[in-house]
Amino acid sequence: MIGYGPEDNHFVLELTYNYGIGSYKMGNDFQYIQIDQPEAFSRVKSGPWPIISSSSECVETEMPGGYRFRIYDREPNGDPVKLVALSSSALQRSIDYWSKKCGMHLLSSTATEATLCFDPAQCHLKLVATNKLVDHASAFGRIAFACPKKQLLELQSLMDAEKETILKRLVSLDTPGKATVEVIILADPDGHEICFVGDEAFRQLSQMDPNADKLLLDAIQLDKSDDWFRKHGGKATQ
Repeated sequence: MIGYGPEDNHFVLELTYNYGIGSYKMGNDFQYIQIDQPEAFSRVKSGPWPIISSSSECVETEMPGGYRFRIYDREPNGDPVKLVALSSSALQRSIDYWSKKCGMHLLSSTATEATLCFDPAQCHLKLVATNKLVDHASAFGRIAFACPKKQLLELQSLMDAEKETILKRLVSLDTPGKATVEVIILADPDGHEICFVGDEAFRQLSQMDPNADKLLLDAIQLDKSDDWFRKHGGKATQ
């Protein structure tokens, strides 16, 4: 898990390394992540990453794997991760789902995009109209939100009543030696996966590890999978 601070009050990304997979096919479901961070802006402008577009205040870059980031040269005023943008094949239908069924607040909307949030101080969700089917291919991800445990069953009941897609019904997941968390996984009308997790137990699992950076670097140094795959014909594309 990586981010600019504790998961309790920052938007974080989960990176998963799957042995044997060299790449994933990108679809058109993910648009970009917006970050407000002057140092990141400078590093991207002067670094080796491919630049899609650039101005004096914003640079759009594509990171390994094909994911795009828009990085602004301005102070973040809180969490630097400001916005996640996803594709929508039918914008009004998506707005209705995320606002009326998931409970997000609609901040703004036009004919081509809409911005929503649960809290103005938190990372926002932007829905971008594509007017074509959303293809998740094999590189799709999942967005997760924490909420009070008691709301999970209410959310499941609402989705059942509205005949919306529930990918994983409310379930308790055990973590050996740690808290048991309750989760429900949904899919919006375009198939974007959404996980809601009980906040009370999740806060126990989302504590920062002061040794995380070192543990990651050590694991990368000790990993020999690239050598093994070079000897066996390379990695597969999924």
